[in-house]
Amino acid sequence: RAIIVCGTGIGVAIAANKIPGARAALCHSVEYARLSREHNDANILALGGRFLDENTALEIVQVWLSTEFEGGRHQRRVDKLNKYQYKSGDLR
Repeated sequence: RAIIVCGTGIGVAIAANKIPGARAALCHSVEYARLSREHNDANILALGGRFLDENTALEIVQVWLSTEFEGGRHQRRVDKLNKYQYKSGDLR
């Protein structure tokens, strides 16, 4: 897992998602963080430093690190993402 930060979080998330196997999620709230892990098995948390106060950012990080992937019906989505990524090769 990784945590990446820039002004908005958008640029680092786009860049990170070019790495094979990366599932970077830009999270602005605790709920986004929880769902990114439970439903999408996000392995990179992207944060926008200009838009989060320190306490909110720390809470998002804590929830993201402690939340497990649910699998089940969500596993199909992750499998499709992985299959498409590796099948299509260069995703520029």
